[in-house]
Amino acid sequence: MLFGVVYTIKFWDKKFPIPDKFAKFTLTPIEGLWWAKGDREFDVSKPEDWQWTVMLRLPEFVTPEFFNKVVEECISNKQSDIYKKARLEYFKEGLCAQLMHIGPYSQEGENIMKLHDFARLSGYELSGKHHELYFGDPRRTAPEKLKTILRQPIRKNI
Repeated sequence: MLFGVVYTIKFWDKKFPIPDKFAKFTLTPIEGLWWAKGDREFDVSKPEDWQWTVMLRLPEFVTPEFFNKVVEECISNKQSDIYKKARLEYFKEGLCAQLMHIGPYSQEGENIMKLHDFARLSGYELSGKHHELYFGDPRRTAPEKLKTILRQPIRKNI
């Protein structure tokens, strides 16, 4: 669904009038925000508590009005209401600790804990949702070669 919306935006100029400030763009990596049910700290050992949102970054020319037009086009063209789940949100994360994890997603846990420990030992506390940026297609990339940026918003301990 996300790719359908983003590709419709990317190639909008092939079929429709071009919106203000339209510019060609390259797709960015898929990003995911992860958190635990009930506002508990994210615990990699409890997947039953995981909640998530998947995101793709859009260029600045995409206004809420243009985004809604794109979603309507996707619904009409693909004959599917799944596109109604797409939403345009503005995201500002602030200060973060991050590291590059290389390997299968199932082995991220140790590095997530290292990231959390680093933040705490450096005088910060965790704040906000765990954030991942995915490089490589897991359908085409060997698990041991997958690259994921693990990012955790932090704030200074007071």
